[in-house]
Amino acid sequence: MKTHKVEQLVIATVGFFWCFLMWFSTAAFSPSIAAHYHLGIAALGLLASSAIWMAPLGRIIAGWASDRFGAPRTFAVILAGCGIVSIASAYTTNYDILFIERVIVAIAGVSFVVGIQHVAQWFDDHEIGTAEGLYAGTGNVGAGVGALVLPRIFGTDYHSAFLYLGVIALVIAAWYLVRGQAARTVEKRDLARRSSNFGSAVFVWSRYIAIALMLAYAMSFGAEIAMNAWLPGYFTRGFHDALLALGFSSVAGVQIAAGTFAAVQSFTASLFRPFAGFMSDLFQRKNWTPLPFIAKTLPYAPRLHWLGLSLILITLSMVGLTTAGLTGSLHLSVVLLVAFGIFVSFGTGGTFALVPLLFPDRPGIAAGFIGGVSTAAGIIYPLVFASGVNIHVGYLHVAFFMFVPFVLFYFWAARYERHPEEHGLFTPAMAAE
Repeated sequence: MKTHKVEQLVIATVGFFWCFLMWFSTAAFSPSIAAHYHLGIAALGLLASSAIWMAPLGRIIAGWASDRFGAPRTFAVILAGCGIVSIASAYTTNYDILFIERVIVAIAGVSFVVGIQHVAQWFDDHEIGTAEGLYAGTGNVGAGVGALVLPRIFGTDYHSAFLYLGVIALVIAAWYLVRGQAARTVEKRDLARRSSNFGSAVFVWSRYIAIALMLAYAMSFGAEIAMNAWLPGYFTRGFHDALLALGFSSVAGVQIAAGTFAAVQSFTASLFRPFAGFMSDLFQRKNWTPLPFIAKTLPYAPRLHWLGLSLILITLSMVGLTTAGLTGSLHLSVVLLVAFGIFVSFGTGGTFALVPLLFPDRPGIAAGFIGGVSTAAGIIYPLVFASGVNIHVGYLHVAFFMFVPFVLFYFWAARYERHPEEHGLFTPAMAAE
């Protein structure tokens, strides 16, 4: 079967877009689900966080499976399985069963690391940032499409939405299985397969720079998916009077308005992610290394600096979101969400412009760990957001007590002028065990 790297990029991107759309389709209908089942704010926070529950462990397994069995087979299984359960959830009327089914559908989110591995197997080092950015950025649009478009198409009829999403997922799964190809060369495919052992996994998991990148991704993508799940309910509760003043009074109207504002973050983060990958490539070509303490002489050092700048900007934007909320300014909150989405894209694009270069022989395992464990933050953030007396202060708590330590650890791990991927809790010999 003849194929080309662009075709593989398109297949991976379409598959991830649809998985992302399914992943956060529950959040798009959270106001109507909450109204139908009379959910309080604590239950709403639990529903928001539940979309992320399967991602940490699931992405680790999916990353290993993509190395072991190839991305096309792994991605097709994820699409088909989640599609079937999504169809089943369309006919469910009991909330407890619906909740469990939507948690299972949220397994679609593990597909990200499979596509990362797939793209890394087809593109060269000098273009990896842009290629991964195009894949992830375009795919991430699915969350924004869900928040913005699904309520407009289906109103409060989330059952029909879940049905159609599942049916189309089955079609894409078949396409991926037929046209997808695991790697550009047999050698690359076999190398990834040989490296898919427990020793390699432990080696990657115990590298300080891998842990730092995992925390960086928790700050960026972890925050992005937390916001995807949290923002519709946040705008409904936190800016209820402002939405009423704009003329949105019914449940359907408030859902559309909240979904529209929530989509700002997701669309911005998705739109700028290819740019973020391009900027990582640009930093690399221009050899820009502006930050102190971070390594400056490594072949990929400029990419480390680009990511460091991104993490600082993400932290500052979270403080700004609390400020906007406390002032009661809906307009300022939306503007800062735009900035937050841009900075998040810088972090996500910057992270996975580095991962394939740091761990070229174990792209799936590394992507699974960094892209998987980090998503646990998406579970924690909504719970923090919903735990305070004031719904707006949670952003500040996350910034000070989580993001600042994460940034400091990243600076420490990236300080080595010798290859930081060699430094960790165990010796490199473990990779061969």
